Amino acid sequence: MRFIEELVVEEFLPTFRSLLAEQLRERGLTQSEVAELLGISQSAVSKYVHGDVERNARLADSKRLQELVDRLAEGLAGGDMTPVEALVEAEVCIRELERGGVLSDLHSEAVPGLADYGADFSVHDPDSRLREAGRVRGSVRRGLRVLENTSGFAGLIPAVGSNLVEALPEASTIEDVAAVPGRILDVGGQATVPGEPEFGVSQHVASVLLAAMAAGSDARAALNVAYDEVTVAALADEGLTVAEFDPEADIDAALATTLSETPEADVVYQTGGMGIEPIVYILGPDAVTVAEKLRAVA
Repeated sequence: MRFIEELVVEEFLPTFRSLLAEQLRERGLTQSEVAELLGISQSAVSKYVHGDVERNARLADSKRLQELVDRLAEGLAGGDMTPVEALVEAEVCIRELERGGVLSDLHSEAVPGLADYGADFSVHDPDSRLREAGRVRGSVRRGLRVLENTSGFAGLIPAVGSNLVEALPEASTIEDVAAVPGRILDVGGQATVPGEPEFGVSQHVASVLLAAMAAGSDARAALNVAYDEVTVAALADEGLTVAEFDPEADIDAALATTLSETPEADVVYQTGGMGIEPIVYILGPDAVTVAEKLRAVA
């Protein structure tokens, strides 16, 4: 009897840690810094980077794992990702590899009888919603750091405040959307984020994102900023597709109309109305991408 968790401990972790430690060292971090980031000893780091720990060749050659290691090394070395966020992304990768990747293959080979198990249950298909929620919160955190380090962002925050939101797959209510509790505000020329991302705390921007998704947009994240013709033009100059919607119509109906006419729109805006502040909404596949779109024009 061999559990898939044993393969994670015995095969995945040594391979993953050695690849990540190696890349962090190549990016100029000391053994001490690598050890602190990974939560392991300096002697373990030394073994990893000097090839004293055996890697599983099939895992090391996995494109999914290679992409993860590249992304984590870049984020950790550059300070754009915390160890907790890196852990969440690694956990998501593990579950994906368990469900139908290399770990699933290795486990099936180790326990051939699993392929003949006929019950309505798959050992390689665990519920990953909790981990997906952690991944989304981590994405919003990284997007917020991009915004906080973007010169000029504070000046683009509207009077009602900004918010950066990202939705779970198949999101249907604001409870499925992670965002900043309250709003991002301009305080003395500095963008101020009041708290850690949570689900169900954005009414307005989350509703706009959900309406866009319901209207057929592929977007999973959104950011609102103050409307200005110069801003809209700059976003268009960056290659984004912009489209206007009616601010006084129901948001679901307004975006359904706009996106039916311009389904590829990744910037939607309204120019205001009676008691309605004009706002631009930047859409994208994740919070980091949305924040980077804004940084390009700020």
